[in-house]
Amino acid sequence: MKIKRILTLALAMMLVLGLVAGCAQSSATTTAAAGETTSAAAETTTAAAPAEKIKVGVIYISPKNDGGWSQAHADGFAAAVAAVGADKIDLKEIENVNDADAQQTETALNQLVADGCQIIFATSFGYMETTAKVASENPEIKFEHCSGYMSADNFANYFAQIEQPRFLSGIVAGRMTKSNTIGYVAAMQIPEVYRGINAFTLGVRSVNPDAVVKVTWTNTWFNPQLEKEAAISLIDSGADVLAQHQDSTAVQQAAQEKGVFGIGYDNPMYSEAIKDAYLTAPVFKWGAYYEQRLAAMLDGSWTTGAYWGGMNDGVVALDAMTALVPAEVQTEVNALVDTMKAQGNDFVFAGPIKDNTGAERVAAGASLSADDQFAMDWFVEGVVEAK
Repeated sequence: MKIKRILTLALAMMLVLGLVAGCAQSSATTTAAAGETTSAAAETTTAAAPAEKIKVGVIYISPKNDGGWSQAHADGFAAAVAAVGADKIDLKEIENVNDADAQQTETALNQLVADGCQIIFATSFGYMETTAKVASENPEIKFEHCSGYMSADNFANYFAQIEQPRFLSGIVAGRMTKSNTIGYVAAMQIPEVYRGINAFTLGVRSVNPDAVVKVTWTNTWFNPQLEKEAAISLIDSGADVLAQHQDSTAVQQAAQEKGVFGIGYDNPMYSEAIKDAYLTAPVFKWGAYYEQRLAAMLDGSWTTGAYWGGMNDGVVALDAMTALVPAEVQTEVNALVDTMKAQGNDFVFAGPIKDNTGAERVAAGASLSADDQFAMDWFVEGVVEAK
């Protein structure tokens, strides 16, 4: 009996121990499985989370649909964002920031800083010094300024050699004029504008040495009414082709209304409203540059510096010539494109070049240096200023 009782107790104990061990093993397996499931869920959540966007700020001097300067930049940013991925860029734009008003400029820049922008582009010459100031106060943010010359560790400058398509558009004007007086509505008396007028005039006189380019100043970048008035005054003084260094299409509208030809600037300007006047325009293709800079922000390779690209980089071009330009003139212009891409501004400003007082500025066999181009404050032979 004792032996039976002992055996029964032993079997009972073994059964209990087996059940306990089984429960423990089951519990451990369940816990591990739950842990693996939680871990997998965490990994899935992490993978699905969208990457944080780069915040990019821009200030424009005029409406971004002005048909000219600001629209060229805005279109460039739109193209660049599409190229690098709209899911990677948060673009913040402020329009109509007067570059002659330092306080307004600083307020706009600081608004973009407060919005968390990691890189800010200032797209007009007059923004330069204020942008440099705000950049120095925010060393963790990157800034870029168009058409200026200042720079710092977090402050780059950039522009494009628009003089190349300017020269080509001058050939068109030189062939199209009958009066040999070409009007030019110019903005500010700074080297950028002098370079443009001179490049255009060199193109004109390369095919028509009897033509003159008559310049009138508005002393503003964007004032459609003033631009149009200046254009009409040039037409009244005998100009039958107009060119411009202005931000709107007002000069082209004046040409249409007065029955003369027009050469635009900044952005392709053709529309039905000016179809009887518009010939072509030297234009900016900023998307090629902005794409590079946004990509550099995304991969961490952004560096400061100075950029000055040309037709070979795809940042400037001559807009398609309209049917108003004879086929033989279009062929003549297009035949120079490859040479222009290869030689750039060395071709545009190749000597001999005299200024409009008759003094030699560039000797035969030489070209005007980049430093001299950036300091230009004189006119080439063939330029006259309207009285």
